[in-house]
Amino acid sequence: MLAYIARRLLLMIPTLFGILLISFVIVQFAPGGPVERIMAQLQGLDSGATGRFSGGGGDMASQMQASDTGYRGAQGLDAKLIEDLNRQFGFDKPAYERFFKMVKDFMLFDFGRSFFRDTPVLQLIKEKLPVSMSLGIWMTLLSYAISIPLGIRKAVRDGSRFDIWTSAVVIVGYAIPSFLFAVLLVVLFAGGSFWQIFPLRGLTSENFDQLSMLGKVADYFWHLVLPVTAMAIGAFATSTFLTKNSFLDEIRKQYVQTARMKGLSENQVLYGHVFRNAMLIVIAGFPAAFVSAFFTGSLLIENIFTLDGLGLLSFESIVNRDYPVVFANLFIFSLLGLVVNLISDLIYTWIDPRIDFETRQV
Repeated sequence: MLAYIARRLLLMIPTLFGILLISFVIVQFAPGGPVERIMAQLQGLDSGATGRFSGGGGDMASQMQASDTGYRGAQGLDAKLIEDLNRQFGFDKPAYERFFKMVKDFMLFDFGRSFFRDTPVLQLIKEKLPVSMSLGIWMTLLSYAISIPLGIRKAVRDGSRFDIWTSAVVIVGYAIPSFLFAVLLVVLFAGGSFWQIFPLRGLTSENFDQLSMLGKVADYFWHLVLPVTAMAIGAFATSTFLTKNSFLDEIRKQYVQTARMKGLSENQVLYGHVFRNAMLIVIAGFPAAFVSAFFTGSLLIENIFTLDGLGLLSFESIVNRDYPVVFANLFIFSLLGLVVNLISDLIYTWIDPRIDFETRQV
């Protein structure tokens, strides 16, 4: 097992290198960039994609405009200013040199500073991480807590009324986009048009520091109810049907019939024999569900509920061409995905010791 883990860890190096290389090449051919955005702002042609360019160091375009006395608005920009901008963002160097410098820095977990926020990228990620972790972890746990028992129950009662109406509910929930359901929750329960039961902004209240420990826990989960519900409503559909089909396949096998003939109860057969084998395929889908919850699943939810997390940060960075933040998020998410996949394999061996990865070619 140690040899397999070592091979997987070594394989992460070329994988991450390839991801960064492909992404870097694509960025080189993408239209626009940070220099072009600053030039457009200085000429009054662009107000910012998200209106959030300003950071701890103030608005970048305003600073440039104030420092350049030769700026004449519609008449164009001084060539020296453009040269200074390219030097400031590092674009005065060849692309290959910039790429290998980025790879070297990333190996040391040095992600540089944001182009437009005047803040270290790692600090930005640390500030946004608690929000995304709260959404991702609780959404994943909630969806699996629903889908696994429900899938088992549907497999045991396959073809019954319970199986049919729960399938209909799950399919409808899966068909409704999470952001649309989030809007509905806001309208119903967050003061939209009906009740003001749950808060709409942030993960904590303004008086959070003044609350008792129990009060802080209650306040935290009170803020999470709507966004996590919106994200989880369709997330458990796939894993529910996956669990059901996996259990059905195992229930029909000969060893289950043999266990029943030995006089074991249905629960002993189901959870003592079937569960371990049937859960392998369900676990295989856990890494993708866990990692995607941090970005793809939370982007629109963070916008709707005004939650400043990694999903929103990544989106704004892509739109605003804030490349240090873009590549740092890409690197971290890719690394997280590879690590979680390795952990998933280790869980395989814990559930079923018969699986031996030592003889598997990576």
